[in-house]
Amino acid sequence: MKDLLRQRVAVQDSIIKKLNNQVKLEAQASAAYLAMAAWCDQNAYDHSAKFFYEQSSEEREHMMKLFHYISDMGGIAVSPAVAGSQSEFSSLKEVFETALENEINVTESINQIVSDCRKNNDFATENFMQWFVKEQVEEEFVIRRILDYFEMLGEDPKSLLMIDERVGGVSYGE
Repeated sequence: MKDLLRQRVAVQDSIIKKLNNQVKLEAQASAAYLAMAAWCDQNAYDHSAKFFYEQSSEEREHMMKLFHYISDMGGIAVSPAVAGSQSEFSSLKEVFETALENEINVTESINQIVSDCRKNNDFATENFMQWFVKEQVEEEFVIRRILDYFEMLGEDPKSLLMIDERVGGVSYGE
């Protein structure tokens, strides 16, 4: 019985390692979105700037959710170092394309964690990760919808203004 009580980590080391990697990806996403917000601010895309400031905050919340889960399960959560983020873009469309690439990378990582959880019968972590799976569907949908606006409206100044004004109103499932 004592050996059972001394077991500190409820999640396998390989899964903890992947969760810590996800913590880092979320931190990098938060930093990237902050850089995108600054670029949008500097280029008078006020709604897009607000969108990316909010996205940056959300990504930090995701990072913290993972960080706490690792700790709660007895693992060692690692505070990630984040390298510099891309801060120069050629257009508003490039900002959103870069954001979509980032989200796709995050989705792929989350899917790999879920897959590994299934292989290792780690039902608790798989259940925990389902929130992130759902979140990624929403994140990708919103950015893809915004990119659809560029295809529909083009990139002349009036169209960019219209796109920027619509950014805050895009949501999933409504």
